[in-house]
Amino acid sequence: MTAIRKEVVIGACRLLLGDCREVLPSLSGGGIAVVSDPPYGIAYAHSGGGGGKHDVRNLKPVVGDDRPFDPVPLLRFDDAILWGANHYAARLPHGRWLAWDKLAGIPAFDSFSDVEFAWRVGRGKDRIFSHLWKGLAKASEKGGKERWHPTQKPIALMAWCVEQLSTSLAVLDPYMGSGTTGVACVKLGRKFIGIEIDEGYFEIACVRIRKAYAQPDIFIEPDRPAAPVQQGFDL
Repeated sequence: MTAIRKEVVIGACRLLLGDCREVLPSLSGGGIAVVSDPPYGIAYAHSGGGGGKHDVRNLKPVVGDDRPFDPVPLLRFDDAILWGANHYAARLPHGRWLAWDKLAGIPAFDSFSDVEFAWRVGRGKDRIFSHLWKGLAKASEKGGKERWHPTQKPIALMAWCVEQLSTSLAVLDPYMGSGTTGVACVKLGRKFIGIEIDEGYFEIACVRIRKAYAQPDIFIEPDRPAAPVQQGFDL
């Protein structure tokens, strides 16, 4: 039985339905960078908040999150950015850290973490990305039907990650979920390989990536108008 249960190619995106532990050995390590938000091994459970008539969030448990996460199979690729790495840092070599400030300067207002961390392979400077995305407080993707996965990240964050990688590398997300990394790659014109074990999330990722190609502008945040500048007067 093949490890790949289904394969869909959309533009420069190759989407694979299957267990990444079985699919990854078939991929060459060269010319690929990993950008992913894997299961952390913390048995994540959403609080289940919301519940209004427009609440379409998927609160299913994250597949694989009930066991310790092993990042080693992902370290053979040319570059790697792994979110939630503070939960499995003891199993990673020395690297650098990326921090996502989820409040972007506003005061804390709930009991959940205000920041998330990613590990990146190799030596270099640690970096911070500020982007409001916490509960209903969101600086992007507003509207109510954009939360498809319980641990979904904003497209802006994943685009920021991809922009740090060499443009010569294809981007691999072995825990694709609802396809946010793939949407970011479409927006940036990058090649993408996504692997997802859950068929429901796989189909959502296919829809979102097709939509990103068909309507790329809907994923681009409008520029804020420039602040007014007071003009001087010649006397």
